[in-house]
Parts: sequence; C-alpha cells; structure tokens
Amino acid sequence: MTSDIRKLPTGFGRLWTAQTISSLGDGVTHAALPLLALTLTRDPMALAVVAAAGTLPWLLFGVLGGALVDRWDRRRTMWVADTARAVLLAIPAVAAALDALSIPLLAAVAFLLGLGGLFFDTAATAYLPDLLRRDPALLERANSRLRGAQTAMSGFAGPPAGSALLALGRAVPLLTDAVSFLLSALLVRTLPAAPRPVPEVRASLLRQARAGASYVFRDRVLLGLALRPAVGNVSFLAVETVLALFAHDRLGIDTYGFGLLLTAEATGGLLGAGIASALGRRLGTGTALTCTAAVEGLAILGLAAAPNPYVAGLALAVCGAGMGATMVLAPSLRQAIVPARLMGRVASTSRMLAMCAAPLGAFLGGWLATAYDIRTPLYAAAALLLAMTAVTASMTSNRRVEAALRAAARADGQDRTPVGNPAQKSAPGLV
Repeated sequence: MTSDIRKLPTGFGRLWTAQTISSLGDGVTHAALPLLALTLTRDPMALAVVAAAGTLPWLLFGVLGGALVDRWDRRRTMWVADTARAVLLAIPAVAAALDALSIPLLAAVAFLLGLGGLFFDTAATAYLPDLLRRDPALLERANSRLRGAQTAMSGFAGPPAGSALLALGRAVPLLTDAVSFLLSALLVRTLPAAPRPVPEVRASLLRQARAGASYVFRDRVLLGLALRPAVGNVSFLAVETVLALFAHDRLGIDTYGFGLLLTAEATGGLLGAGIASALGRRLGTGTALTCTAAVEGLAILGLAAAPNPYVAGLALAVCGAGMGATMVLAPSLRQAIVPARLMGRVASTSRMLAMCAAPLGAFLGGWLATAYDIRTPLYAAAALLLAMTAVTASMTSNRRVEAALRAAARADGQDRTPVGNPAQKSAPGLV
C-alpha cells in the first residue's frame, strides 16, 4: 500500500492520548475486579461469573450495537460511553467504601463496563477511517500506534498498578479508572467532527443489523478478515486454558516465572505492532497476513515442543509478534475498504465472531488436556492456525486486497483529506 499523505492529523494525537489513558485505566480494573471478587468469595463459579460478565455484551448485542453506532454521531458516542463508564465505576467505589460490595454488583458492573466498551470501541473503529479519510497507509500507522499503546498500558503498566492501588483501599483502583474515563471523554470531545454517514432507506434496527452482518459474509476479503481472529481465539484460548498447568508441569515454572512468560508474549506483541506497517509495505497486506498466520502456528508448535522455559518464552514472544502485526494489518484493511455507513456494523460483527469463538477454544483446550495430554491442546491450536494460513492465502490474497482497495477508492472518489483539515493535505500542526 502507498500513500501521498505522510503525517497523521493533530486530531489523531488526541485520540491516541485518550485511548492510552483509558487503556491504563482498563488495565487497572482488569487486575482489580477479580481481586475484589476474591475478597468476597472463593467459589470458582462465582469468580467465573464476574470474569464472563464483561464479554456478554458482545455476544448479546454486538451486531445491534454496531447498527446503533452507524445511526449515531460517532464522536458523541465515544465521549458519552466514557462518561457513563466513569459514573458507573463510582457505584462499586462507594459500595467498597461502605463495605457493601457483592458478587452480583461486581458482575453487573463488569457487564455494563463491557457494554460501554462495545459502543466506544465500535465507534472509535468507525471514526478512525473518517478522521484519516480511509488512507490505507495512514490507517496502518495509526492502528500500530493505538495497538502498541493499548498493549503497553493494559498489558504492562495497568495490571501491576491495579494490584498496587488495591493495597491502598478497595475503592482506589475503581476511582482511578473512573478518572481515566473522564479524561478520555474530555479529550474525545475536542476531536474534529466527522461527517455523518449517508442515511439509509428507513429500516428497522434489526434489519440494518442483519444487513451489516450479511455484508461481511458476502465479501470474501471481509469474511477472511473476520474468520482470522475467530479461529485465532479458538486456538489461543485452547492454549491459555492449559498454559499455567503446562508451564508448571512440563517446564517447571513457578508463579513468578509464569508472569515473566506472559510478559514475553506481550513484548512480542509490541514488536509486532511496531513492524506491521513495514511488513505490509514489503510483502503486501495479504501476504503479510498469511505469513503472520504461519508464524503464529509455528510458534505454538514450538511452544508445545519447548524443552525449557527459555525456548517457551521465545516461542510465546514470536507468537505475540505475529498476533500484534495481525491486529494492526487486519483492522486497517477493513477500515480502508468498508463504506462509512456500514463501518460500525461490520466491525461489531467481526468482533462478535471473535468473542463467540473464545469460549469454544477454552472448552476445547480443557477437553483435549483431560482426554489426552497437556500438550495436545497446543498441537491442536497450532494445526488450526496453520490451516488458517491456507484460508488467509485464498481469501485475503494480495490480488483480492488490491482489488478491494481500488473498489473502495472509486466509491469514495479517492478523497483522502483528513477530517478537520479539508483545505490541504499537509499543513502545520500535524504530528
């Protein structure tokens, strides 16, 4: 992919800052919520309810949420969602201060936070191509920065901070996340306005949701992009379900070492996000996606055969790099080729497929480990990812990708001027 625009507009800097702050708060809450639940009960099923509640909105309302985002102003949707989540977090914070926390309350909060995340993430995904006028190269650069910041904040900085803040008081991490949402909302409100999508013929919300989902399933490139994270989630959840046991029994890794093992994967993810744009330019987006699928499969195969923790850490780092690059290249391509009026529904449909696949992967991993051997889920995951290489090579080949980009360019008249800067393509105040 090539582009004649080399600088990201100033508005992207504010969007990046908002999402970075919010990701830090998410990491804090991600660690604090289960720890808070653990102070209330030792029942594994009760803890699982809290953990699962946050994913339910995507399973129940994913496509409908996308249809609503396609009807609403996307910038307003983002800051309202963040403001609502900030207010929501005040409820368990007050309950914690009054010693009135309960598992049902934490589960309800997790569910509503997930619902707010559904609207914010879908609106942000739909807003970014409006901000960058669907320029493919800029979208890759922007998603690389967003993904890198998200990994650093929610994967590295946030969880340790959440654990440390919890030691200061049960309400402290919740209030910290609430402040992060408020700061994010304030920054999002300063973003340049994006044009509203052209209204469709009047139709019910359910019919519009179905239209968005069918658009994904009828387009081979979009279907390939949606299947990739779905199959990936089946594979990675199968691995994650048994990873702690595998690390302990096969590699002799203690609790501290297991944390380092996960850090290796996150480090690889940062590297992959950083090199994704260069990889796409050198190989073409389609070939790059095929290569990352192969890299992930081979890395999991290496993990299954790892003779010691060092090889296992290297394998997870390589797998993380493949995942990081994929999570930049695939969304960027989707944002470049999907019409603005459908962006919310297409994004939410793809995310819903991925979320629905996760429980299947967890079940598969547990069943294979019980019925056969602790390494069997890893071999099965590697086989699925390597099989996905063939699917990716067929459905998202360079030829298909370039044809989709040309069709999108014709549809939008090749208007690539960033939002908030209509007069020229390279002006002062860009970053």
